[in-house]
Amino acid sequence: MMKKMLSLALAFAAVASLTACGTKAPETTTAAPAETTAKEGTGTAGSTEAAGKGLAADVQKIIDRGVLKVGCKADIPKFSLQNTATGEYEGFEDDLAYEIAGTIFGCTAAEAKEKKLVEFQGVTAKTRGPLLENGEIDLVIATFTITPERKETYNFSTPYYTDAVGLLVNKESGIDSIEDLDGKIIGVAQSSTTKDGFKKYVDEKGLKVNPQFQEFDGYPALAQALATKQIDCFSVDRAILAGYVNDGNQILQDRFAEQDYGVAAAKENTGLAAFVDEKITSMLSDGSLKALQDQWGLQ
Repeated sequence: MMKKMLSLALAFAAVASLTACGTKAPETTTAAPAETTAKEGTGTAGSTEAAGKGLAADVQKIIDRGVLKVGCKADIPKFSLQNTATGEYEGFEDDLAYEIAGTIFGCTAAEAKEKKLVEFQGVTAKTRGPLLENGEIDLVIATFTITPERKETYNFSTPYYTDAVGLLVNKESGIDSIEDLDGKIIGVAQSSTTKDGFKKYVDEKGLKVNPQFQEFDGYPALAQALATKQIDCFSVDRAILAGYVNDGNQILQDRFAEQDYGVAAAKENTGLAAFVDEKITSMLSDGSLKALQDQWGLQ
């Protein structure tokens, strides 16, 4: 009798153990609110670091704050555009910010968006660097071209997109190629690398093209200047130009200064930079970065 009772007790214990291990139907779970996550220091971020080393201080600082601060563009269709009706930022780079935030806070990108775990701040080519340097933002994800000079000042991730500079002109201008720009006015964004890239390209090709360059604060201003013929050409990355094409203008076939975009962190935030680089590398490897590009119609 004692043996039977012991066997029965062991059987009940085994069933209870199986139930505790999760043999019942899976339940949908969501990430803890930012406040809870910050206090407990939980999240996928810990497991993304090299096995068990724990979180870097600069990553933990973001978790404790409860929000990732990202500098992004507000005027580039498909990449990052602020919706004038809702105030929300919408585009490939904004979704990339949610992917990074989701990993930091231990939730999906969709949950990071729903819980507003990313605080966006609109930046320009002129303001993005200073805002990163003075600590107002954690990351810049704003068509920020990686150059040897910039790498001395910022920590860049593995490139998440490769593009080339292009030339947008009015169809009625009679400008059909880069060689037609001699003596013309080319509009470029402040603090961009476009002017240097253009000069290097024509020198390498041996072209006798000597245009004037005029800087503008923002792409909408450049598009407007082209439409009103204040400038003869609007030059910036081709992916950016694609958002400003209309029935009255066209992108020339010429392309030059191929360049990589990277996520930038402040030079001292090495832990955050390594964390972001691992995330970008992972997305490149599993195809999710390409899927995100395809979702926004980027070539």
